[in-house]
Amino acid sequence: MSVDEDSQRLAELGYKQELNRTWSGFSNFAISFSIISILAGCFTTFYQAWNNGGPIAIAWGWPLISIFILIIGFCMSELVSAYPTAGGIYWWAAKLGKPIHGWFTGWLNLVGLIAVTASVDYGCATFLDLTLTQFFPTWTPDLTRVFLFFAVILVLHALINIFSHRLISLLQNVSVWWHVAGAAVVVAILVFLPEKHQSFSFVFTERINNSGFGDATSGLPFWFYVLPLGFLLTQYTITGFDACAHVSEETHGASTSAAKGLWRSIFYSAIGGWVLLLAFLFAATDVAAVNKGGGQVSAIFLSALDWAPATLILAISTIGQFFCGMSCVTSMSRMTYAFSRDGAVPGWRLWSRVDKNRTPVNAILAGCGMALLITLPALYAPPGSVVPVAFLAVVSIAVIGLYLAFLIPIWLRLRMGAAFQPGPWTLGSKYKVLCWIAVIEIVVISLYFIMPVSPKGVPFASDFDWTAVNYSPIAVGVVLGGIALWWTLSAKKWFTGPRRTVDNIDA
Repeated sequence: MSVDEDSQRLAELGYKQELNRTWSGFSNFAISFSIISILAGCFTTFYQAWNNGGPIAIAWGWPLISIFILIIGFCMSELVSAYPTAGGIYWWAAKLGKPIHGWFTGWLNLVGLIAVTASVDYGCATFLDLTLTQFFPTWTPDLTRVFLFFAVILVLHALINIFSHRLISLLQNVSVWWHVAGAAVVVAILVFLPEKHQSFSFVFTERINNSGFGDATSGLPFWFYVLPLGFLLTQYTITGFDACAHVSEETHGASTSAAKGLWRSIFYSAIGGWVLLLAFLFAATDVAAVNKGGGQVSAIFLSALDWAPATLILAISTIGQFFCGMSCVTSMSRMTYAFSRDGAVPGWRLWSRVDKNRTPVNAILAGCGMALLITLPALYAPPGSVVPVAFLAVVSIAVIGLYLAFLIPIWLRLRMGAAFQPGPWTLGSKYKVLCWIAVIEIVVISLYFIMPVSPKGVPFASDFDWTAVNYSPIAVGVVLGGIALWWTLSAKKWFTGPRRTVDNIDA
């Protein structure tokens, strides 16, 4: 499809071509692959699975949850093929349902994208601090220093997105190869350099419960509460793939290339991530050291390897996470721009403005500013913890916000049935079973990820500590309540969904 044909299709959907359509199909795939980033999620939330289930939560949980996520991706690929717009998920919901569906979807998606940007950049700051600590061994853990690194990284990502539109597309492509080559180097190091490795029995059957919820590794509480909390590793890592939709107005042949880019980014990340995680587990020969390190993946490298290879792995991951955060800002700003373009965000005229280079500068600055604000609680951690619960809360907000936003248009497509007009990439008759599976999976994981992740975070517990509270249900509840109240009192009177910016399609 030519640029003119892409612009024509966009006009049919109601919008004039304002963003530069310079991205190839590979670049479209690359942004989602970069945001998923096995060099980010597999490293930063490894401890969550190690402490909540142990090796089985990783060796078996990763491929199992990946299959469910791929099914969600297939459902979304069909939708982006039919409606390749920067609004993406929000636009689909408004088109398939009513303005109220678009309203809730848009806000959930926007909150999720801001949260995922915050969590990725904070994770990058954490690993930057770990890497530098190898050169400055006198450094002690310092949450303030990590937060300053986080702020600097956010500023850098904002500047790159503002001043280098073509560079962003190039860096997305570089990011893919960095993730592929970087993961390969990490796996090779962990295969050939440690003096010994764990057994297959340990990797595929060992259970660990460091959650604080009892000490059992069997029974209903373990299998139905502790272990599912460990699945956050997979669910968080493989997210953000809606970026393929958000940059579809900048992609050649978007009706096909964005659809393929979306599901392929999930598929290849699932395979690469599993190989990477298995390498971690086989190298985790000093279980006591890993437990002492709070389940952090860095404890595996530092206990199994010499200084140089361990530091190299940390550096590879840090750079991969930097690429990931850069892509998150791109996706988040395009969603902010598109949602503002339709008048849904306060001050929408400001956020929907593009500069002479066709870049939504104000949307970039606003999103990065909000990402900084919601991560402020990460300046505090529970006594005795090496990780602020606030980081996990931001991760949970990202997962819940994004997946609930995915849920609404998938459900509406299921409800529409044969009346839905697909694009060139379609599920055919398989949409029914796949959409039902996607809907059920999203509901289940959303319930789990608002649960307490530490006994100290359980309300009314004898050792209750506010710094241990998973504030994601509070944040998500406030957001849902706020947008529901806003809708009831005001927005339903003026918000009509997507606004057409072209009237004459032929023009």
